Amino acid sequence: MNIVVCIKQVPETMEVQVDPQTNALVREGVKSIVNPVDENAIEAALQLRDAHGGKVTVITMGPPQAEEALRQALAMGADEAILLSDPGSRGSDTLATSYALSQMVKKIGEVDLILCGKQAIDGDTGQVGPELAERLGMPQVTFAIALEAEGGKLKARRVLDDFYEVLEVKLPAVVTVVKQVNDPRHPSMRNVLKAKRAEIAKWTLADLEADPKQAGFDGSPTQVVRVWPPEKRSGGRTLEGSAEEIAEELAKAIKEMTLAAG
Repeated sequence: MNIVVCIKQVPETMEVQVDPQTNALVREGVKSIVNPVDENAIEAALQLRDAHGGKVTVITMGPPQAEEALRQALAMGADEAILLSDPGSRGSDTLATSYALSQMVKKIGEVDLILCGKQAIDGDTGQVGPELAERLGMPQVTFAIALEAEGGKLKARRVLDDFYEVLEVKLPAVVTVVKQVNDPRHPSMRNVLKAKRAEIAKWTLADLEADPKQAGFDGSPTQVVRVWPPEKRSGGRTLEGSAEEIAEELAKAIKEMTLAAG
């Protein structure tokens, strides 16, 4: 199986910086990590490759430092890595991101399966995977918790609010996975050293023959009006004692707050 995994490099902490002119996240120079659930997508791809043969290609879009995320994927066992880094892609929302990724997949060529994490912790939209499937005209499965491939088809068990659903789709397809799908492997020291020396392909929008009007700010109908940290609250009370005493004190406090509110 030829599998493509889409990953994203995200800020490691919530202490993020925002460009005051564009309201976009400043990623250059900020300590970052691989989006956690994207590691599960990488692991799922590696397990399918190990079982059925083929190769795993990991792709991402971002500034030059996003190469670090790709090297982590290579250390886990991915076969190839490609970075799309172009000033014209800066400020991409999910629509523009899915366009750029779809162009990367088309340039790669024959692909049996595309895997993504269900969502990124910085944007938290969960939209890129489904939008990518739509752009490529492929069937999609979201929130997958288990995957089985056989005979040109993929059987996926997906988790919903209060039940599980099993779907079977023809390949090629796009699947987003949840954290519970597996436990990502830890890279061996040998693979880490190998990944440091590995060559990572670097593409631009021109290499993809992409329409610049569909990328970056120009291709992003979603505009961030304002970004700000949550307001810090002070005060509060700590209740101590037995469970009964705490419950009684809490009920009393709630009653007092209700009366005060009118």
